[in-house]
Amino acid sequence: MKVSVMTHPLIQHKVTLMRDAETGSKDFRQLLDEITMLMGYEITRSLPLEDVEVQTPLTKMTGKRIAGKKLGIIPILRAGLGMVNGMLNLIPTAKVGHIGLYRDPETLKPVEYYCKLPSDVGERDFIVTDPMLATGGSAAAAITLLKEKGAKNIKLMCLVAAPEGVEAVNKEHPEVPIYVAALDEKLNDHGYILPGLGDAGDRIFGTK
Repeated sequence: MKVSVMTHPLIQHKVTLMRDAETGSKDFRQLLDEITMLMGYEITRSLPLEDVEVQTPLTKMTGKRIAGKKLGIIPILRAGLGMVNGMLNLIPTAKVGHIGLYRDPETLKPVEYYCKLPSDVGERDFIVTDPMLATGGSAAAAITLLKEKGAKNIKLMCLVAAPEGVEAVNKEHPEVPIYVAALDEKLNDHGYILPGLGDAGDRIFGTK
């Protein structure tokens, strides 16, 4: 499997809090924001820099700034929305697209129902967000859709993943880096991640 598991102590601590069934929606959302920001530091590590001259209160100097790289954040609806604010706190100029997919309860296959992307797809680097990488079907389908629209550079960021989901995305999109905060044991018979943290969308939005 090709996957980057982020083992920073703060990330691991916060993931454990999110797994706790007693953690309510308000705290769950806040923890997801915080973890997304921490993960975002690593995912954006390779952003190119350029020199820029600035005037400090004392003298002129040459510093560094992001070299005009256009970024896009693509949450997979609906749970992926929970990771958008954390990324926008880091990269407020990023454009946000949306891909709507749901998992058919019988086949466990993804079904597309919505897609809205920035107009300059071919010029942007995209980060696809979805808290749970279970079967991998939705993530793989979203990445395929982005490619069909002209995207060339895509990364996938998830909170918790199952090995089955990682392998599925690796198989369909071997060039797409996957970043996760936890790689769990397996899927159960209903396609949920074990030990996991339940349905991320329901826990984010307080639904059942």
